Amino acid sequence: MDSLTGQPRPVSRRWRFTGWLLAAVWLFFLNVPISTALDQAQPWRRIVGVVTLFVFGLGYVLLFQWARHLREHLQPIPPRRAGIALLGLVAVGLASIPGTAGDWTATLVFVAASAVFLLSATQALVIVALCALIPLVGAWLVPTWTGESTVTVAVLLASFAMFGVSRLAQRNSELRAAQQEIGRLAVAEERARAARDLHDILGHSLTVVAIKAELAGRLIEVDTVRAAAEIAEVERLARAALADVRQTVGAYREVTLAGELAGARSALAAAGIAAELPAEVPELPREWDRLFGWTVREGVTNVVRHSGARCCTIRVRPDEVEVSDDGRGPSTPDADAAGYGLVGLRERARRLDAVVTVGRRRDDGTGFLLRVHAPVGAR
Repeated sequence: MDSLTGQPRPVSRRWRFTGWLLAAVWLFFLNVPISTALDQAQPWRRIVGVVTLFVFGLGYVLLFQWARHLREHLQPIPPRRAGIALLGLVAVGLASIPGTAGDWTATLVFVAASAVFLLSATQALVIVALCALIPLVGAWLVPTWTGESTVTVAVLLASFAMFGVSRLAQRNSELRAAQQEIGRLAVAEERARAARDLHDILGHSLTVVAIKAELAGRLIEVDTVRAAAEIAEVERLARAALADVRQTVGAYREVTLAGELAGARSALAAAGIAAELPAEVPELPREWDRLFGWTVREGVTNVVRHSGARCCTIRVRPDEVEVSDDGRGPSTPDADAAGYGLVGLRERARRLDAVVTVGRRRDDGTGFLLRVHAPVGAR
C-alpha cells in the first residue's frame, strides 16, 4: 500500500508474468487427455475433447489469477464464488468425457489444486480426498479406464505442492504489507518529528518577538531610542527564526546549551523577568548538551508565556538541568505535562533514557518546575 495515497501499489510486470507462468505450468497434466482427444476417430469427439480441455485450462488459469490477486491484496476469497468456480471446473471436465474417455480424470488434478488454493483447510481436504478416490472408483466401475491410479498420485502430489505455493503466496503478501506499513509509519513519524521541531523552534522565537514588539509599542512615545533598539532586536530575532526554519527543513537544527542560555537571558529580560543563570556550563557529551539545550528552550518558553513569574532560575549540573520560576504554577501537578513542546521533549529524553519531571516548585502550589535528569549509568 502506498504510504502517501493509502492505495495498493501496482504489481510489477515481472511479478505479474511470474504469476501467469506459475498457473500455466500446471497445464502439463492435460497432455494425456489432449493426446487422447486428438487420437479420436470421430471428428466430433476430437472437437469436443479439444474445446472442453481448452476451456478448462483457460478457466483454471483465470481462476488461479483471480485468487492470487486477492491474496496479494490480503483480501478474503469469497467462499460462494470459489465453490461455484470449482463446480464449473468439474462440469467442464465431465463435458470432456466424449473426447477423452477415462483420461478426463486428469482434470481432477486441477480441481484439487484449486480447492487447496481457494478453500479453507478442512474444505480443501474433503475435495482432495474425493478427487483422489474418483479415479479409483471410476476404474472399478468402467474397466476400459486404465491408469487412473497414476491420476490419484498426481492429485495428491499437486495438492501438496499447491499447499506450499498458497502458503508462500500468503506469507509474501503479509510480508509486503508489513513492509509497506513500516514505510507508512516511518513517514508519519518523520512528519511528527518535523512538526515538533518547528514548534520548539518557532514557539520560542515568536514568543520573544511578540514580547519585544509589545515592549517597543509601549516605549515608542516614551523612549524612542530604546523603542528603536527593541524593533531592531525584533527584526534580528525574526531573521534568526527564519534561518532556523531553513536549517530544520534541510536537516536537524543544531541546539546547544550555551546558545539556549544566551537566548534565555534575552527572552527573560524582554519579558521583565529576573533571571538566575549559571555562570559556567559544564562539559557535556554532544547529545546531552543538545537535550539540555532543548530543555532550557522549552522551559523558558513556558515561563515567558504562562507563568506570570517575577524570577526564573536555571540550574545546570553534569547530570541534570532544571528550569523553575516563582509564578502561579500549573493548576494540577501534571496540567502542563501534555503540552506539545513537552511531548517532544519527553521523546528526545526517552532516546537517552533521561527522566523528565514537570510540576510545582513549592509545596504551596506556586511556581513551575521542569527538570531533565540522567539516571545513574545512563551517561
